[in-house]
Amino acid sequence: MNQPPPHSKPIVAGERVHRSVRFTRGQIAEFARLSGDANPLHFDHVAAQRARHGEIIASGQQTAAQLMGLAATYFSRSDDGCEREMLFLNFNMAFKAPVFAEQDLQLAWTVAEVVWSARLGGWVGHIDGTAQVAGRVCVIGRGTVLVKLIGGADAA
Repeated sequence: MNQPPPHSKPIVAGERVHRSVRFTRGQIAEFARLSGDANPLHFDHVAAQRARHGEIIASGQQTAAQLMGLAATYFSRSDDGCEREMLFLNFNMAFKAPVFAEQDLQLAWTVAEVVWSARLGGWVGHIDGTAQVAGRVCVIGRGTVLVKLIGGADAA
């Protein structure tokens, strides 16, 4: 289909999703172990105290995984009566500040732009995200997602 379907889009510019997460020291250490990240800053309190931040920090990939999980969950939802499927096309993350254990981490994505892709048979959304602790930006994310309606006019 060369033209976008005549019905409403499953993703719209300005749309925003957010949630809060909190990592325990144990969760930080376990994620590092499971992801193959042997950096002692994620599990060794003595090594972390000697380092620049002085405390165990979450790996960047742990925070990025939470941000990406939020996007995947939100853009594949069907709780509004619109069944979707989504795929990640691209993600970039910039790590600006450490994330420590036992802090409330605010995750958010905002849809910046949506365009129809006839080649992909769905809507391509460009999204901007952040992970913040007490208003301090720790991670900035930029992503591109493909969202299709399941069984809808834009289903491939």
